[in-house]
Amino acid sequence: MGTDLRVLADSEWDEWYDNLLRAFGGMPESAEERALWRELTETERSVGVWDGDRCVGTAGAFSFRLTVPGGASVAAAGVTMVSVAATHRRRGVLRSMMRRQLDDVRSWGEPLAVLTASEPAIYGRFGYGVATQQLAAEIDTTRVTLSVPPGTDDVRLRYASPTEALGACEAVYARLVSRRPGMVARIPGWERLWVLDPEGERDGASPLQCVLAEREGEVVGYARFRIKPEWDHSGPKGTVVLSSAEALDPAAHAALWRFLFDIDLTSTLSTHGRPVDEAWQYMVSDLRRCGRRVRDSLYVRLVDVGGALEARTYQAPVDVVLEVEDVFCPWNSGRWRLTGDAKGASCARTEDTADLALSVRELGSAYLGGVSLDSLAAAGRVRELRQGALAEASLAFASTVAPWLPHGF
Repeated sequence: MGTDLRVLADSEWDEWYDNLLRAFGGMPESAEERALWRELTETERSVGVWDGDRCVGTAGAFSFRLTVPGGASVAAAGVTMVSVAATHRRRGVLRSMMRRQLDDVRSWGEPLAVLTASEPAIYGRFGYGVATQQLAAEIDTTRVTLSVPPGTDDVRLRYASPTEALGACEAVYARLVSRRPGMVARIPGWERLWVLDPEGERDGASPLQCVLAEREGEVVGYARFRIKPEWDHSGPKGTVVLSSAEALDPAAHAALWRFLFDIDLTSTLSTHGRPVDEAWQYMVSDLRRCGRRVRDSLYVRLVDVGGALEARTYQAPVDVVLEVEDVFCPWNSGRWRLTGDAKGASCARTEDTADLALSVRELGSAYLGGVSLDSLAAAGRVRELRQGALAEASLAFASTVAPWLPHGF
């Protein structure tokens, strides 16, 4: 008997989700967290693979809006909850779900699909390219100080309940979404994920805490964090574990980070998932004692090459013909003339001679402006067919701020 791939029914969600949890190690979730994921799952955009009455494969797609260079918000399928039962490896289950999903995304008229990869080696063959990175740091706050900009002392900080302050924090986040490529406009309900605080996931740290930054009565930033206490024979050496922090201006940013550096009985600030160009790095007295690490974050897949390239702007004028290879979604293959600048762009099929040759995977990597086409060419993944075209396109595709995905999904 063969397997059956079909759209997820509401009545099948529990078994579908249990299969997902088992594939990711089988650790149980709190009832509150499970209920919230049930509410957020868009079943009509999710598929399952069934072997008889057993679920053996899962995949979903959230209906996101993704900020692209130029500040526009573009429809993007947020690929999520992908799993294959260990009993059904190497049977084409994943490939069948990826095939169905990208066909669906195209039919929905969404030019992009995006994901975060538990195993990055999996998704390149389906046309996804790594487009953003994220920064982690372990900062020795006993030896690193901050030099803050003017106006920092005008920002007032106060503790607030994470749940009661949720609306104010989300208002700050919403104002920031258009400023940086890669940020996601949150679907209603998603904000509750950031204040879930099950004790089993604290790893010995305190319950979630929240501090608001205010100026003249307006909330201009926030930080959510936990404190992990620790003592040795010489005294306290606790860790501030930063969950999230956002600010509308440099002074608010500095006030929040100065606060995090100065919390009593702590000697380390631990943070992860931050923008690679975040300003605190240029305020510290000793960057080497910040223990920085960078890793891949958001993967981008152009489902509609023309529509995706037209949806963003370009920081310098560009007029190039791209020879695109897309084995998995052949409707994208062929030559496309991209013409654009900071005001807008057009991208249409052409019979003109190609200037650059690349696959859709490289286009995904370069799309948000965080990976240069020139670097990809140096790796042998982009070929320049017209002299000068590579420099022109690399400059045009770049972003003045590093693209960043603020949270996983």
